[in-house]
Formats: sequence, C-alpha cells, structure tokens
Amino acid sequence: MPSKKSTILVTGANGQLGQEIIRINDEDVTLVGLDRKQLDVTDLSMCRKAVETYRPSAIIHAGAYTAVDKAEGEPDEAYKVNALGTRNLAIAAREGSAKLCYVSTDYVFDGAGDRPYNEYDNTNPQSVYGKSKRAGEALLQSLSDKWFIVRTSWVYGKYGNNFVKTMLKLAQERDELTVVHDQIGSPTYTRDLGLFLFGLVKTEAYGIYHASNAGTCSWYEFATAIFEESGKQMKINPCTTDEFPRPAPRPQYSVMDHAAIRQNGFQDLPPWRESLRAFLQEL
Repeated sequence: MPSKKSTILVTGANGQLGQEIIRINDEDVTLVGLDRKQLDVTDLSMCRKAVETYRPSAIIHAGAYTAVDKAEGEPDEAYKVNALGTRNLAIAAREGSAKLCYVSTDYVFDGAGDRPYNEYDNTNPQSVYGKSKRAGEALLQSLSDKWFIVRTSWVYGKYGNNFVKTMLKLAQERDELTVVHDQIGSPTYTRDLGLFLFGLVKTEAYGIYHASNAGTCSWYEFATAIFEESGKQMKINPCTTDEFPRPAPRPQYSVMDHAAIRQNGFQDLPPWRESLRAFLQEL
C-alpha cells in the first residue's frame, strides 16, 4: 500500500518566505499555503479550524508582522500578530498533535556583542518588533511540546520587497547611494531558508536554530556585492547608523552562530555571496 502523504501547512503564504516554501516540490508531502485572509492567526477559532480541516503533520509559521519601524508606533498590532498569533497556532497545533515551526529573527538580540550569538545566548530585544517576536518564541515554548524556533536575518528573495530588489531598483534611478557600514549580519536567501525549514519539520530535532546564509558582511558590503554581481555601476558611500536614523533601533552586530545546525547534523546554508549570485541569475 502506498504510504499516505503528509501535509505541511504554511502560514503567511503571500509573504516573501511563504511564497518560496509553497513552491517546493516533494512527492511525499502536500503543501498547503494559507494567506492572511484564509488564516488570520489572531483568531484562535480560525487556527483550530485550519488544523482540523487539513490535519497537518507540521505547520511552518512564516506569517508575521514585519514592519520594523511601523511597529514602534503600533505595538499592540505587532504583539497581536507575532505573540498572540503564535500562541493561537501553538494551541491549535498541540490539539491536532502537529509540529510547529516558528520563524523568528536576529532582532531578539541587542546586537551589542562582537561574537556570533548562539541559540542559548540570552535575548535582549531593543525594538517593539524584536520584543514581539521574542514573546512569540516564549509562548510557543510554553504551550507546545513539538516546536522549532528558527531565527533568521536579512531575508531577501524573488517575492515581495527586500533590500536586494530595492538596490536594483535604485540603480535604475540614480548613480550614487549611501548605505550604513556599521551594522554587521548575514543575508539570507528565501530559497535556502525555505528548503532548510522544509527539511527540519520532517524531523523531530526540536529546539532553537539559527539559520542564515554562511558568512557575514555589513549592509554596505552587501550593497557593493549586489552591484558587482549584477554588473551595475554605482557609487556607494558608507555612512554610520547615527547618520541614518530610523524609528526602530537595529542590532549593530547580529551575526548568529549555527551551532544547532552543526550539532544536529544538518547541512548548513550556502555562503551568502554564492546565494546572492544564484538569486540574481534567477531574477
């Protein structure tokens, strides 16, 4: 008898990560992507209904409130989606004995250190966005018995708006740019992250993971690489964070150590520059 296909439910299916995940091809898995209208995570009864209807073996919770600066002015909305929404999914997943994978962020750290953060380092978010994502982590850990938390950073890809697309768009409009050089982190290509999440939820290696493309750079170095790899001419001037103030504080150093990926025997994500090249070719 052929084995029954398992179902993986993906929230935020219209987002840049969700759209990538639901396009993964796997004969043994049915992927069901639900957008905000089909599944409003802030509504517990909708979460329960979705789990009852699709009976997923796992849920990848890629839906989130991600407007970092806007969150400073509407904290209730950020917490409602990122904290309570995750709580609702955790309750529904537990009732349906489904695994739940929550996509979190490097913003749970203050960025004041100078060595990569590992999964067990203390969090200390500085922005409303970071605090609301950390609250979601805590609720998931306390309510679910089959959970994964995957913190990622500097996400870009084919779908939605992101830094790479913004740089390419600006290259058509001007010949000079100023980009911050004193924030260090790791870019992450949605395809690499999506494949990692998809593989992870098929296992029972529960816990916290840090997943970004390998290697580090500043936003200035990232921008420089984007123009080099796409063959576009652009004069880029480095500036400091203080010269480019934003409503929400950014972590200065948010490089994450992928200890859990190594310890659990998973394949690390490719180097960031290699993935940037692959993305630009795909684009």
